[in-house]
Amino acid sequence: MRSFTKTTLSLATAGLLIAGLAACSTTADATAPAENSSSSSSEEATPKAVASIPALSGVDTSVLLDADFAAALTSLGLTPGTVGTATLTDGSLHFPITGGNVDYYDPEEDYRPFVQGSIEHEGSGFSLTAGETTVELTNFTIDPGSSKLFGDVSVNGESAATQVLLFNLYGGTLKPLQMDGDNAILEGTTVHISAEAAGLLNDTFMTDAVADQLLVGIAKITVATK
Repeated sequence: MRSFTKTTLSLATAGLLIAGLAACSTTADATAPAENSSSSSSEEATPKAVASIPALSGVDTSVLLDADFAAALTSLGLTPGTVGTATLTDGSLHFPITGGNVDYYDPEEDYRPFVQGSIEHEGSGFSLTAGETTVELTNFTIDPGSSKLFGDVSVNGESAATQVLLFNLYGGTLKPLQMDGDNAILEGTTVHISAEAAGLLNDTFMTDAVADQLLVGIAKITVATK
């Protein structure tokens, strides 16, 4: 059961939280090292979060696949598929949110990143198959503070990497927050393949056609606020 830092979570605060869930912190905020990170416990304590969701449990993260990405897969002879509880509907991959937490801090203060936590998608993912080789990308974890998505990678059932950086997330095209009943929806974050994932796929499928920062699609995150 979710509990919030205030008795009633206002729509504005929900928007800020869900913006964090969509990994929309600025790159500068996400990557800047905290001052005096090795400081002793006698120095200033972590500030109180403006709002928190201590236990996420739904609904899902979906990615509407970009047409050029789909065309690139076809040109490489790669066939996409779903893994576990993931589904593919009308060109969008859907990954159920299974856990995680989010804390949102006042962006006007110096504490960075001002969105912290994780969004977990255990037991789902997608696959790419060419001939007798199948690569599965599963168990996605979004870090909203760094705007990165991590996951597990297996090749023909054998683990190749655990919680490696797979995709970078950019919020420059983010749409305004929408509400559907008790669910908050934020759409428009673009998903780009990471250098690590591009290298792994190129090595596995013996190609150089998977480019770093290739646009995969547009993300839509739906989260229950009550």
